[in-house]
Amino acid sequence: MTDKKKKPQKLRARLPRGFVDRSAADIRATDEMIAKIREVYERYGFDPVETPLFEYTDALGKFLPDSDRPNEGVFSLQDDDEQWMSARYDLTAPLARHVAENFNDIQLPYRTYRAGYVFRNEKPGPGRFRQFMQFDADTVGAAGVQADAEMCMMMADTMEALGIARGDYVIRVNNRKVLDGVLEAIGLGGDDNANARLTVLRAIDKLDKFGPEGVKLLLGAGRKDESGDFTKGAGLNAEQIEKVLFFVGITDYAESADALAALVAGTSKGAEGVEELNLIGSLVTSAGYDAGRIKIDPSVVRGLEYYTGPVFEAELQFAVTNEKGEKVVFGSVGGGGRYDGLVSRFMGQPVPATGFSIGVSRLMTALKNLGKLGVEEVVAPVVVCVMDRDTTSLGKYQQFTQTLRHAGIRAEMYQGNKKNFGDQLKYADRRNAPLAIIQGSSERDAGEVQIKDLIEGKRLSGEIEDNAAWREARVAQVSVPEGELVEKVREMLAAQAEDRKRNG
Repeated sequence: MTDKKKKPQKLRARLPRGFVDRSAADIRATDEMIAKIREVYERYGFDPVETPLFEYTDALGKFLPDSDRPNEGVFSLQDDDEQWMSARYDLTAPLARHVAENFNDIQLPYRTYRAGYVFRNEKPGPGRFRQFMQFDADTVGAAGVQADAEMCMMMADTMEALGIARGDYVIRVNNRKVLDGVLEAIGLGGDDNANARLTVLRAIDKLDKFGPEGVKLLLGAGRKDESGDFTKGAGLNAEQIEKVLFFVGITDYAESADALAALVAGTSKGAEGVEELNLIGSLVTSAGYDAGRIKIDPSVVRGLEYYTGPVFEAELQFAVTNEKGEKVVFGSVGGGGRYDGLVSRFMGQPVPATGFSIGVSRLMTALKNLGKLGVEEVVAPVVVCVMDRDTTSLGKYQQFTQTLRHAGIRAEMYQGNKKNFGDQLKYADRRNAPLAIIQGSSERDAGEVQIKDLIEGKRLSGEIEDNAAWREARVAQVSVPEGELVEKVREMLAAQAEDRKRNG
């Protein structure tokens, strides 16, 4: 019997479900997109603010579940003082806390933007992640719907700044007060009908997915899907269903405005909502935004428990191919609206607010489909080869590297263990480096450096058939005095850029 110790088991590297690693290309594409969005927000007079990834769980408002451990929908942990904290679910609730906590120091109206990751403790699936980035803009302390109209115009300008052409996007606008007025008009007003209203709103929200007939079933007895699963409906009668479908079926608001006003006449909020929609329509039209860019659309339903007035959604109109090979309209890439009650929870006084949130990852996917993102060229670094490893030689190589960097040229000194020159060139090739800087003892004694054009070298290796022709050509490698290194590198990089431009 042996007392041999078991070899420790190797740890398996694996990502948590619903999370992803991001590549250099994705990070650069995101940064490029955010810079363009930020420029528009800044032009509108918004300033940045940053809130932490964690908030006390009760600050998240409607996302706080009723359970001993609040982890349904949010990632939560208990602090050493036994208070529950949660990773932020969105960027709006943290802003509301920030405004309330700093209310006496903030200049109202407070116009701010922020980008950051949010977290959802939900079951992940295709295209559904537990961590993703949002980019929000909000105005706190402005009660008039002109602030909502401005949000819509800013979103339209943002779409165009990102290269999305007119006709390929639309900002759709509705008003939660009109929705509430319609529900009150069909007998679903008051606190007793809160659950019924929620069921109706959820049914309306499925209009894009199931169409009018599917929504009609969900408003009535219920709907059975292709798998046989049954979703219980709102239980409305035929007259109630007809009024709801009329409301969400409005395609030309101008033609239907009078009928809609008649439908909600006498309700506590409906008439006010219609008036606000009309004012938003008038304001954006006066500023030059027609219905092709900003459209009043009663089918928009956002934030079932969140918004108190106008709601809006940025929707892309062009078709893309989904994972099943089907052509589908890309759809929503962001939305928002008025949330007058969120800051007020902390204040005990009314604090009006409106805002918009862009889904960064989804919008990035859309821009890639349009070929509008990741087109900016990122040139790999010039590689300075290490031919000799004595202190003097290493000092020279580091000097060359720093000289190139200080001249604004991406450069790296080879840091690997391979001493073989060919292996270093293989590394540079895999790195897609444009040039290699070479200085052996003979070049160092002559005060010169060799610059090898790795891009041109690749091309010539496919065109020149024998070594004699290769030695005769030698155009892929030049020798220059050390003092002319930067000038020659710039010249060769510019020639490569011109080749890429010429070859498309």
